[in-house]
Amino acid sequence: MSDPHHPITFHGARLIARADGALHWPEQDTLIVADLHLGKPERLARRGGGLIPPYGDAETLARLRRALQETGAGRVIVLGDGFDDPSACLVEADRNMLASLAAGRGWVWVAGNHDPMGAINAAAFGSQVDALSLGSLGLRHIAQPGTEAGPVVSGHFHPAVRLAGRRHPAFLIGDQHLILPAFGAYTGGLDADDAALMALVPQGWAVLTGPRALVVPWPLPEPRARRRMG
Repeated sequence: MSDPHHPITFHGARLIARADGALHWPEQDTLIVADLHLGKPERLARRGGGLIPPYGDAETLARLRRALQETGAGRVIVLGDGFDDPSACLVEADRNMLASLAAGRGWVWVAGNHDPMGAINAAAFGSQVDALSLGSLGLRHIAQPGTEAGPVVSGHFHPAVRLAGRRHPAFLIGDQHLILPAFGAYTGGLDADDAALMALVPQGWAVLTGPRALVVPWPLPEPRARRRMG
């Protein structure tokens, strides 16, 4: 069976864009994920918002466990919004699962807009930082167009690409930016042709997630019929 994941090279870093939305960096023994939004079901219920299935956290953590089992990564970096808000509360089973995943690994939570620096008890599961550098790459939660020196790997936007009538969470890869899809279940997404994302990755590649990773040029080529009509 062929590999369902897609290898990419970004500014000299040899990475693997996984079909599940995680980014594996074998040379750094690191698995990078973004936007877990743990505690979102409880937060919505607490604030009286629209309800989502209560097992979303368990699903997210189970997918993360599979990714760690398959990669054997000794370090995890969460690129912000690991928790849905500063008061995020996990049920005991999910909290125990997270503790078991973090045990024996380096675990870094990058501060996000949902879980800003110092707002979560990251010490129980690792450490929290505003941003960090690893190898040739900067890692942060939100990329800012035109303000950063050097290539940046980030999250925040939950990019998604529409293809063949379906919407796929996707990695976006441009000249200076690699933006990860949201890893958390029931987190939604922003169309990759939104102005905020086009400002960061106006041209490059997208790796669509799903049962298999699929790489496509970005922006997607216009259908031939539409080009002829123009």
